[in-house]
Amino acid sequence: MTASVRLDIVLPNESPGMEPDTLVALARDAERLGYSTAWLPDHILPPEPYGDTFGGVYEPLITVAHLAARTSRIRYGTSVLVVPLRNPFVLAKQVGTLARVTVDRFVLGVGAGWSRAEFDNVGADFDDRGRRTDQALDLLRHLHGADGEDPATGFDARIGYRTGVFAPRPQRPVPIMVGGVSNAALARAARVGDEWQGVGLDENDFAERLAHLRSLSDRPIVAGTRIVAATDADVHGAAQMADALAHRGAQAVAVAFGRPPGTADRMAAFAEAVRGVA
Repeated sequence: MTASVRLDIVLPNESPGMEPDTLVALARDAERLGYSTAWLPDHILPPEPYGDTFGGVYEPLITVAHLAARTSRIRYGTSVLVVPLRNPFVLAKQVGTLARVTVDRFVLGVGAGWSRAEFDNVGADFDDRGRRTDQALDLLRHLHGADGEDPATGFDARIGYRTGVFAPRPQRPVPIMVGGVSNAALARAARVGDEWQGVGLDENDFAERLAHLRSLSDRPIVAGTRIVAATDADVHGAAQMADALAHRGAQAVAVAFGRPPGTADRMAAFAEAVRGVA
C-alpha cells in the first residue's frame, strides 16, 4: 500500500454453534499476523436469528475478557455495543474492570442501536436512545474520573446518583470508538470519541462523512471504517478498497472475513494482499 492504514479484524460471532475456542484461535492468528484490534458485535435479543445482520451470540464484554487472557498484544473492542440496552452503572463497572484486566487493551465501541424490534423485545425506549446513549457515556467518563471531577460527588439527579464510591477506575481513560454514519453518530464522535468507525461506505462516501466529522471537531479522532471480505474471491478487492480508503483519509480499516471456515486463511491472504497493493 502506498498509504499507511491500521488493519483490524471483525471477529465472527454470528453462529450459535460456534465454539469459543474458535474465537481464541482466530484472535491469536490475528495477533500473529499483525492486526491491531479485534472487534466483536453486540445484539441481546434480536428479532431474527443470529447471522449476517445480527451478530453477537457471545456477549462481547465477557468474551473480550476471555480473549485478552489468551493473547498478549492485540487490542479488543466492541463494534458496536448497543449502549441504551444496558444499565449505565453496570456498564461503567464492566468497562473499568476490562481496562484493568486487559491492561489497557480494551476500546469501548458504542452505538445507539438501530433495531426498534430489539428494543421492544427487551422493553427499552427506542425513540429516546440517542439521549440515553450520550447520558451513559457522560456518566461513564465521570465515574472513571475522565472528566476531572470526583466520582463521589454525584453526577445527575435524573439518573438518581448523588453520592457513592466507584471502583475500579481505569489508570488512563478508556478509548471510546463511536460507530455509525448518521449525523447524530458523527456529532457524538466529535464530542466524546477517540475513534470513529463507519460501515457500508465506499471511498467516496467515507471521504464525505470524514469531512463532516472533521468540520465538527479538531480533536485528533482516529477515523476508520468496516469492509467485508467474506469469501476467498473477495480478498484482493478488499485490499484494493483498503488502499483507496487510506488515500481518502482512513486511518483504520476493520475487515469482516465471514463465517469461521476459511477466516484464518482469508486473514493471512488479506494481510499479504495489502502489502502487495501498489
